[in-house]
Amino acid sequence: MLTLQRKQHLLEILERDGQIVAKLLSEQLGLSEDTIRRDLRQLAKEGLLQRVHGGALPASPAMATFVERQQISSDAKPAIGRAAAAMIQPGQVVFIDGGTTAVQLARYLPPALRATVVTHSPSIALELLEHPHIDVIMVGGRLFKHSIVSVGAAAIEAIGRIHADLYFMGVCSLHPEAGISTGDYEEACVKRALCNAASKTVVLASPEKLDTASPFQIAPLTQVSEIVANAGVAESLIAPYRKMGIAVTLA
Repeated sequence: MLTLQRKQHLLEILERDGQIVAKLLSEQLGLSEDTIRRDLRQLAKEGLLQRVHGGALPASPAMATFVERQQISSDAKPAIGRAAAAMIQPGQVVFIDGGTTAVQLARYLPPALRATVVTHSPSIALELLEHPHIDVIMVGGRLFKHSIVSVGAAAIEAIGRIHADLYFMGVCSLHPEAGISTGDYEEACVKRALCNAASKTVVLASPEKLDTASPFQIAPLTQVSEIVANAGVAESLIAPYRKMGIAVTLA
């Protein structure tokens, strides 16, 4: 089998099975594990999959630019945002992450809601500019242009001085084995700090993020209290989280 054919075959297996286990595949194809791993590394460099220990998982479409991500799951994100917004109680202090789904959450906050929103996302702050009863606290730092959020030591230090009731986390990827992950190391560090500074973490998971992996893990799934997903997703994609004791809200 030629290299190009072999790589295409790997991608077909990944699409069919949702994962590649290098050892098993090398036995099935009669190839060395080194050959399989080399192909996986090259495919990962091309952005076609995400390497994980022992094999590969699908790469997340959420690695695209902010503008491109606005067009992905455009029907599902408003529903997820609406369901998440309904979880906020009057008087709470809430962390809201950056990202296209989080923007939808901000848009659905009730006009009468009195709360404090802490965010490192200028996009979220702008959405709440005209909200009459929400105090907005901006966390500063270096602007990570891909996600339009602040990152770095200054952001992490500021977050550490706040304790929030809820953290609505946006992620690039969510997988029952690989956990919650994103595509930038510094962004992962800030999300982890937000998670540690909140009593409860709610993950906003639009359909394209389920069963995918990104390079940098944010936190173990044990730190996730709830996942908000789209009502149209297959039960097989969310059942593993229910078994872990994580509440799942379908919007």
